[in-house]
Amino acid sequence: MRALLEVTLDTEASNKLIADGTVGPTLEGVMSQLKPEAAYFFARNGRRTMLFALDVRDEASVVTACEPFWLRFNADVQLHVCMNAEELQEGLSRLARQSA
Repeated sequence: MRALLEVTLDTEASNKLIADGTVGPTLEGVMSQLKPEAAYFFARNGRRTMLFALDVRDEASVVTACEPFWLRFNADVQLHVCMNAEELQEGLSRLARQSA
């Protein structure tokens, strides 16, 4: 299933990784595991934030998607199951059939 993984980094933890030069390789390693369809990086409420669109194969995959950010970045992590326009249309069609 498609999901958006929103990650907000702990400032102190990420400052240490930036200072010691390991933030890039650490993030590259996590991204190579996640294989996101898309990745975006921005500031939210004054904190470093990332948003990844990725495929979560099953419920157990939530652990492997989220845990690296907790362990390596002390991050706040939110996972949102989402859909594209075609999937929304299919869901609305199913809803209409149920209501009929």
